[in-house]
Amino acid sequence: MRKIRMGMVGGGRGAFIGAVHRMAAALDGQIELVCGAFSSDPEKSKLSGKDFFLDESRVYANYEEMILKEKALPASERMDFVSIVTPNHVHYGPAKMALDNGFHVVCDKPLAFDMVEAEDLEKTVLDTGLIFALTHNYTGYPMVKEAKSIISKGELGVIKKVVVEYPQGWLSTLVEATNQKQAAWRTDPSKSGIAGAMGDIGTHAENLAEYITGLKITQLCADISTLVEGRELDDDGNVLLRFDNGAKGILYASQISAGEENNLRIRVYGETGGIEWAQMEPNSLILRMADKPMQILRTGVGDLSEASKAATRIPAGHPEGYLEAFANIYKNVAKCIQSRIQGKDPKPEDNDFPSIQDGVRGMKFIYKVIESGKSEQKWIDL
Repeated sequence: MRKIRMGMVGGGRGAFIGAVHRMAAALDGQIELVCGAFSSDPEKSKLSGKDFFLDESRVYANYEEMILKEKALPASERMDFVSIVTPNHVHYGPAKMALDNGFHVVCDKPLAFDMVEAEDLEKTVLDTGLIFALTHNYTGYPMVKEAKSIISKGELGVIKKVVVEYPQGWLSTLVEATNQKQAAWRTDPSKSGIAGAMGDIGTHAENLAEYITGLKITQLCADISTLVEGRELDDDGNVLLRFDNGAKGILYASQISAGEENNLRIRVYGETGGIEWAQMEPNSLILRMADKPMQILRTGVGDLSEASKAATRIPAGHPEGYLEAFANIYKNVAKCIQSRIQGKDPKPEDNDFPSIQDGVRGMKFIYKVIESGKSEQKWIDL
C-alpha cells in the first residue's frame, strides 16, 4: 500500500480549477502530487512547481516532456496518473499521450474540443484498458448518490418528469472585454469549442440528470441564445428533453442570469413521488411521496444507501460541499488504481465516477444542442 502519484497538466499560478483539483486530490491522503507541467509558459510552470514544493527535476516545460520523462523513471518513482486541468482545447493532447504511454487520466470537463477528439479518446481508453475519469464533480455529493439509489430501487416508480437547471450570472455583461482570464477563454471558440454556456455548465446539468435517473436522453429540442452583444458563443439556453423510458424533461443553463451564483438544481418525478436536490444546499435531499408528508433527508443521518455513506466523511451537521464532491472522484480513482497495483478487482462503489463514455455523451449533447438551436427542425436525435 502506498500513495498514488499524480502528475498535473495546467493549473499553475493564477489558475482557479487547478487549485480545486489539488485540494480535492489531497483530501483523503491517498494521492500525492509528484510532478507537473503547470503552464504553457515554461517559466511560469517552474515557478508554480516551487509554489507546490516539488523537486525541480519533476517540474516540466510542457506535457510532452513530462510524460516521456516520467515514463523513463523507475516504476517505483514515476507518476501513476495525469490530472488535466487546462482549457478545453488542451484536453485531448495530454490525455491521448498519457494513455498511449500507459498512464491513467483524470480530466476536467467537457471531454475535448470537438467530437473527433472525443471519439478518438474513447477508442484509446477502450484499447488500452486504462482508467479515465471525467470530473463531473456534482455526481460526488452524498445526497446525489442517495437520490440515485432511491430511484434505482424503484421507490418513485417509473420516472415521468425531469427538471434540471444551472443558472449563473457572472457573464451577464461583456466581462471578457476586461481581460478576465476565466471569461476570456470560456467565451473564445478557439479555446472553448462550439458552445459557451452549454459546454461549460449545460453538460453538468445533462450529466446529473442521466446519473441520478439512470435514464438516457434520446431526443432534444433547444432554443440557444447569445444575449450579451459582442459575445461569440452562447450564454443562455432552454432545452426540452425526451428520455429512453418515455419520460419528458426540461434543461435550462444560463450564464447571464444576473445575481445567480452556481444554482444547479434538479427535480425528478415518478409515479409515486419525487426528489429535489440543490447544489447550494447540498446536504439536504427533499423526498416527496404522493401518500406521505414531505421528508428532508440529510447527509449522514439515518439509514442511507451505502453509496451515500461511502461519500460522507464527517458527522452530520458539518457541511460537506464542492471540494468533498470533487475529492470523492479522486478517492475512487485512487482506490481503483490501488486495486490494479494489488491485482484485485475494485469494489463496485469505487468504480462510481464519470467515465469516458459519460464524456462522449456530454460532447454529443453539446453538438446536438447547438445543432437544434440553429435548426428549423427542432427535435434532434441524441
